[in-house]
Amino acid sequence: MSAAASVTVRAVTPADESAWRELYRGYRDFYGALHSDAVLDTVWSWLHDTSHETRGLVACVDGVPLGLAHFRTFARPLSASHGLFLDDLFTAPASRGLGLGSALLTRLAEIARDEGATVVRWITAGDNATARSLYDSVAQQTPWVTYDLGPASSETAATLGT
Repeated sequence: MSAAASVTVRAVTPADESAWRELYRGYRDFYGALHSDAVLDTVWSWLHDTSHETRGLVACVDGVPLGLAHFRTFARPLSASHGLFLDDLFTAPASRGLGLGSALLTRLAEIARDEGATVVRWITAGDNATARSLYDSVAQQTPWVTYDLGPASSETAATLGT
């Protein structure tokens, strides 16, 4: 593929399932997640359930999906607004450098504009230098630190004072 390839970005469709599964497995492999058909089945079902918050895009060259993005709307109570949260962004390693990641981010910014969202937000691994190079060119890194708190067990609840 040449750097002059024409990239299109569109919503994921049922016809994309095979390509999407290959891409999402690649994304999960990149982050060291165990292979799980159940996870792929669940996420795929979310993408086609209009009542679920998760939506998906694919970036295509010559109609072939070579990149994906999963995103959702989130409320921003402090500003009484909403934003888009980008959960996953991945491009096939052999297609890197074709502008797929940029095209997906551009489309997300357009969706944010069209839906009245005030921001597109995402997180990435601190050591993901390739992705961060792209992200630094299109967005502003925030000063916020991310935390994960697991579901409360009886011991956790006692520690937290609930």
